[in-house]
Amino acid sequence: MRDASRTIKGCRALITGGLGMIGSSIAIKLVEQGAEVTLVDGCISPYGANEFNIEPIRDDVRVNMADIRDREAMKCLVRNQDVIFNLAGQVSHNDSMNDPNLDADINYIGHLNVLECVLRHNPDAVIMHAGSRLQYGQIESIPVAEDHPQRPRTPYALNKSAAENMYRFYHYMHGTRTIAFRIANPYGPRGQMAHSKYCMVNWFIRQAMDDGDIRIFGDGQQVRDYIFVDDLADAFIAAAFTDACVGEVFNVGSGSPTRFVEMVETVVDVVGSGQVQYIPWPEDYVNVETGDYVTDTGKLNGLTGWSAHIGFEEGVRQTVAYYKEHHRHYWQS
Repeated sequence: MRDASRTIKGCRALITGGLGMIGSSIAIKLVEQGAEVTLVDGCISPYGANEFNIEPIRDDVRVNMADIRDREAMKCLVRNQDVIFNLAGQVSHNDSMNDPNLDADINYIGHLNVLECVLRHNPDAVIMHAGSRLQYGQIESIPVAEDHPQRPRTPYALNKSAAENMYRFYHYMHGTRTIAFRIANPYGPRGQMAHSKYCMVNWFIRQAMDDGDIRIFGDGQQVRDYIFVDDLADAFIAAAFTDACVGEVFNVGSGSPTRFVEMVETVVDVVGSGQVQYIPWPEDYVNVETGDYVTDTGKLNGLTGWSAHIGFEEGVRQTVAYYKEHHRHYWQS
């Protein structure tokens, strides 16, 4: 990744969803490099906001409890910011099927609200959107590049795609300085550990640490791309401070394939406890299974020099070490 320290130092950055795993990881890195950071979070259960996530930088950031759907709050918060990492969102694709209206309200309307506030009150800011690899739906070929067809199979994926298109519209119509990511499966320290709706690797780590049963659907041969949160945070920062990334969409992942069963076995081996249990596919998961997925990261690498550096086993080791020290802050919702 290129050295962006000269532009980061003194930069004013706003991070929505700033108390979550990704937002807090970005914040820690920005503060370390001299940025002035403001965090915004609605602290809506069960999405993963946790004030302990910013413990290392608590005295170095400003925190506002606000919802991105609150226009009056957001029009004040976006002012005078250089970069806005707009990460707030409803995080569960299964929950989106049970309550599609809520998903659309947060993941589409909420982001429209922030974009409008940026357009009207801070049009020079760079604003980044956190999308999902689920936007692609059924995978036709791997590794997956940005031109792969999008056929979303859940309201969550649909609203991520719709929001991304809205960001691109604002860029082409109004000149808004947008950047959009389609993220693979993130995991790592500071992720929520209370439920299995988001961050599957973290949930399996908790189950293993509790010496519980870890369930594998089917034969576990499906391939996924797991990206360590520190690598992902570096990707956000690299793109935010590279002018050539403005107006673009990027796939972000490790670029390395890992079979589901290998992921689980790695978790159990690293933790040293837990049992693997094979079960049939639940009906609601069959409907959204998209097939094997591996990220083509060539576009982002070409423009920024960024690439993932933390291998899966090492990422799990760092994650387990973090929760062994801090589990009391994460085992409850």
